[in-house]
Amino acid sequence: MPPFQQVCQILRTTLGLGYQPLTEDTPLLGAMPELDSMAVANLIVALEQYYGFEVRDDEISARHFATVGSLSAFVAGKLE
Repeated sequence: MPPFQQVCQILRTTLGLGYQPLTEDTPLLGAMPELDSMAVANLIVALEQYYGFEVRDDEISARHFATVGSLSAFVAGKLE
């Protein structure tokens, strides 16, 4: 499964979004009330567990959580 589709699934599961449609342009941080600071931490853990990579504190940036597309791009970069 491509990172975008899996990131969408992880977002839906972690944030309890159900089948809410998500696109690359769907805004996240600041636009989605479910994505508070605790949810960001849970989301990072879920991504780390699913993909088997580690996200260092200095890699966490609001720009990565701006949209579903930017988060997917961050994950794709971690997988390279």
